[in-house]
Amino acid sequence: MGFIWSLIIGGILGWVASLITGRDIPGGVFGNIIAGIIGAWLGTLLLGQWGPVMGGFYIVPALIGAIVLILVVSFVMRSMRRNTKSAES
Repeated sequence: MGFIWSLIIGGILGWVASLITGRDIPGGVFGNIIAGIIGAWLGTLLLGQWGPVMGGFYIVPALIGAIVLILVVSFVMRSMRRNTKSAES
C-alpha cells in the first residue's frame, strides 16, 4: 500500500508543480508521477528533510524539486525543438 500511496502523492506533487509553472510535462499522468517522485528526491537531496511529511515525501522540498525539474525539462524540450526546426531549414 505504501508504494501506491507514493505514486499518488508523487502524481499530485507533479500536477501541482505543473500548475504552478504553467507548463506540462510530457507523458500526462505518468509524466506527473515521474516528475513528482524525481522532484521529491531532488528537492530532499538539495534542501534537506523539513516541512510536513505525506506518503514518505517532505512536501515543501518535494514541491520545489518538482518545480525545478519541470522547468529544466521544459527548457530542454524547447531547445531540442528549436534545434530540430533549424536543422530542417
